[in-house]
Amino acid sequence: MRAPVPSVALSDADPQVAHFAQHLHALRMQRLANKQPAASSRRKRLTPKQRAQVLEKTQGRCHICGGLIQGRWVVDHLFAHALGGPSDSANTLPAHPACNRAKWFYVAEEFQWILKMGVFFRTQFEEAQNPHAIALAQLFLAHESHVRRRSARR
Repeated sequence: MRAPVPSVALSDADPQVAHFAQHLHALRMQRLANKQPAASSRRKRLTPKQRAQVLEKTQGRCHICGGLIQGRWVVDHLFAHALGGPSDSANTLPAHPACNRAKWFYVAEEFQWILKMGVFFRTQFEEAQNPHAIALAQLFLAHESHVRRRSARR
């Protein structure tokens, strides 16, 4: 179930906000236009030796969050596989599964904006207790609950 649409339409927003929304939308459309068809995206599996070399590149840390990798980890493509990036050790770094899922196949600028907005949201939620941030947190928690229930059914 999708979250309700905010009551303020982008057409009613100030020009800077509308321009920002258009820019983010353009980044998304560019990324989706460059996505490779599923048939041509067969992934070449790395050998155990290659996987060990990938993990060693970051001294056993997730290249996205910097946390120590313990247990299960995934090989993340620097240049997204979905956008045509090769599945070889030169294009890969280790990542926690959750970090890799969050990064998805966003292009760098798009992912940077997502991170910046997340940090800003957290500050507004925790420190300023902004009512809009609290409402957004409620939507986020409802979404996470839905995702967990869906995952539990598998």
